[in-house]
Amino acid sequence: QVQLVESGGGLVQTGGSLRLSCAASGRTFSSYAMGWFRQAPGKEREFVAGITGSGVGTYYASFVEGRFTISRDNAKNTVYLQMNSLEPEDTAAYYCAARWGVSPVVLRTHSTNNFWGQGTQVIVSS
Repeated sequence: QVQLVESGGGLVQTGGSLRLSCAASGRTFSSYAMGWFRQAPGKEREFVAGITGSGVGTYYASFVEGRFTISRDNAKNTVYLQMNSLEPEDTAAYYCAARWGVSPVVLRTHSTNNFWGQGTQVIVSS
């Protein structure tokens, strides 16, 4: 089991940037695919980005369109989401997700079995 704690959310103007962090517990962090999902008010949770355990492979939702970058530091048990060119449509609660021994694609397609953090709120003002 892994515990996840997100941080870095906040209020930013359109066009601004934020970097989200997710700190994970445990000693086998590099064995977990990690990802970010988001949920806007009144909408279903949706996949944003995923990364392999090694950090070599990344996978993004189409709406990211080169604006977001996921990365990880296995020495610090932390995954990041750098978000640039933020738009009001990016306003949502952002959740970190983890899954042992799978690809980021499975993290996305079988998300009910993921470990989840408590979320961090991102608000983009127009």
